[in-house]
Amino acid sequence: MKDRLALLLAAFWWGSLTTIGFLVVPMLFAKLGNPAVAGNFAGQLFEAQSWVAIGCGLILLIHFRGKADDRMDGATMTAIGLVLGALLLALLQQYAVAPRILARDNLKLWHAVGSGMYVVQWACTLVLLWRMGARPGR
Repeated sequence: MKDRLALLLAAFWWGSLTTIGFLVVPMLFAKLGNPAVAGNFAGQLFEAQSWVAIGCGLILLIHFRGKADDRMDGATMTAIGLVLGALLLALLQQYAVAPRILARDNLKLWHAVGSGMYVVQWACTLVLLWRMGARPGR
């Protein structure tokens, strides 16, 4: 039962990254017409996404840490690494990159850095979800 809940949590994390980053935010910029207003809304959505990532990441770390106590195998260590990587990226985006974007400090550079970090976080959660969803023995 705990494994299924952890799988749902990983799916929620990946799905929220996908929905906000690849659907909602691009639609904001396409439909609102004013990049400043769209950027403000996007920043608020990305902040909320960071809190989702922090919550999901911490709970998944607790889940995998419990599994590591039972057996410290490669799959569990990989899962912990993926969660830690994605969680670290979310924290860096929120507390290191986002303030620079909001201050419009070298906007092009920091927007590219933040976008890259977002995509890598998305990829980490996708690999985590894919591995968690695999049936043993296949």
